[in-house]
Amino acid sequence: MYESELARSLVPYTPGEQPKVPGLIKLNTNENPYPPSENVRKAIAGEAGKLRLYPDMNADGLRDALAQRYGLTRDEVFCGNGSDEVLAFAFAAFFARRRTYSLDLTYSFYPVYADLFGVDLQRARIRDDFTVPVEELLRDGPVVLANPNAPTSLLLPEDQIERILRHAASRGNVVLVDEAYAEFACDNALRFLKTCDNLLIVRTFSKSHSLAGLRAGYALGAPGLIASLQKVRDSFNSYPLDRLAQAGAEAAVRDEAYTQSCLKRICATRDRSIRVLRENGITVLDSQTNFLLVKAHPEDALDIQKKLREEGILVRYFSSPRLRPYLRVTVGTGEDMERVTERLCFYCRS
Repeated sequence: MYESELARSLVPYTPGEQPKVPGLIKLNTNENPYPPSENVRKAIAGEAGKLRLYPDMNADGLRDALAQRYGLTRDEVFCGNGSDEVLAFAFAAFFARRRTYSLDLTYSFYPVYADLFGVDLQRARIRDDFTVPVEELLRDGPVVLANPNAPTSLLLPEDQIERILRHAASRGNVVLVDEAYAEFACDNALRFLKTCDNLLIVRTFSKSHSLAGLRAGYALGAPGLIASLQKVRDSFNSYPLDRLAQAGAEAAVRDEAYTQSCLKRICATRDRSIRVLRENGITVLDSQTNFLLVKAHPEDALDIQKKLREEGILVRYFSSPRLRPYLRVTVGTGEDMERVTERLCFYCRS
C-alpha cells in the first residue's frame, strides 16, 4: 500500500541464479572461468588503507587507462558501477520519454529500464534464425542494440552497424551499442567512434577481465554524449565507482597481455565445444561471445536443464516461447566444457 504507482508498475530484471551450493560447475551467468590478473589484487590491496577518503568521482585514472587503450581522450570515456548502471544512465540521458527501437530477443534489462524511465520501447522481432532485421531499426528514433547479441550469441556485421548509425545520425538520434561480449568477437563498433558522434558504446569488465564481482563498466563516445551521462550520474550518485573498483579495473586494463591470453583460451574452448556438439547432431548457434546457445530439445529444454543441475552443472534456461528449446551455456574451463558437452550429448540423444 506504500508503493508509488511507478514501483507497482515495474517488472524487475531476473538475474541468473547465484547458488550457494559448493562444487557446482557454474555455467549460467557468463562469468569468466579464470581469475583476474594478479596486478588487480595488488592494486586493490594498495587502496585498502585509503577507504576513509571518497574516491575520485570521475575515475580519471581508469578513464585515462581506457582512453590510452582505445586511442581516445579522457572526455570520450565514462565509468560507472557496472555496465548495467551505465546503461541505466544512458536510458535516462538519451531515451527517456522517447520512442526508442530495439529487439524482442536481447538483453532483458532493456525493457526494465524502459519502464523505469518512461521509454516507448519498440521491439523489432528477430527472425526465426535469430538474425537481426536491420530494416526494422531504421526508424525515426534512438536505437539500443546488443552486439554481439545476448542471449543469441550472434554478431551483427560492421557494415550493418554503420547503416544503423548513418540513418540515426540523419535524424539526430543516438545509437547505443552494448558491447558486453565484444572482446570475444571478431569485430566491434570502435572504428565508428571517430566518425559518428551519435554512437555510444557500453562495455563491462565482468566478462573479459574476470571482474564480475568488482562491478565496473564504461562507455565510449563523443564528449557531448559523455557529458550527458555525467549530468545524469550527478543527479543520482556522484561517486558510483569506489576506490577499490577504480584501482582494480585500471590494473586490469593495463595488463592487456594477461587479458588477451584468457580471451584466447576461452574462444578456443568455445569453438572446440561447438564443434563437438555439432558433430553429435546438436544445433548450436555461431557464437561470438563467451557462451553457447544450444538447442537441447525440440520444444522445451527445462527438463534437461534440471537434470544437468542434479548432476552439479548449472546452465541458463529461458521460459520465453522461442527460447524454450535452448539452453545458454557459459564457456568454462576446458575441463568444465568436456563435462557439460558430454552430458548434453547424452541427454539430447536420449
